[in-house]
Amino acid sequence: MKLIINLYQTLSKKFTLFFGDLSLLFVRLLTAKVFLASGLSKWNGFMDFNEEKYDLFLYEFFCPDPVREGALLLCDANTLDYTEGSFTVFVIEKLAIVAGVVEVLLPVMLILGIFSRLGALGLIGMTLFIQLAVFPEWDHWWNPAVWWFVALMVITAHGPGKLSLDHLLGLDKKAS
Repeated sequence: MKLIINLYQTLSKKFTLFFGDLSLLFVRLLTAKVFLASGLSKWNGFMDFNEEKYDLFLYEFFCPDPVREGALLLCDANTLDYTEGSFTVFVIEKLAIVAGVVEVLLPVMLILGIFSRLGALGLIGMTLFIQLAVFPEWDHWWNPAVWWFVALMVITAHGPGKLSLDHLLGLDKKAS
């Protein structure tokens, strides 16, 4: 029995050496792909925000028809519309731009493996906001939000691995 345990422990160490950093790279890249694709869709080009995305935030996210139970409703509940030029519209439009920047910047940080834990924490915050305020249904949590959340928690807990700028620059001691 001791021979089997020793063999298993030896194999486990080899698996960790071979797959550990590679799996952290893939977790970073796959998670970054989801958010980066969403972020890039909000831009027509460099620093040229796609103004059609304002409607996504105004009506799909914060004033959906039909209203999603438990979702953050920022428009008039009776008319499902906004007062033209209102402060709420101003804030939502600025939030759309901030989301577009964050959904590009944080995934790029994950891809490069630079300040990876902070990038992952930022995307966890975005995931939780989307889940709790925009799509507060269990179906959305189980697919896709929980997958993003778990992958980002892995990066936060274990760091980016040795295949990262964090490791190369000595920023993440755990990755050493």
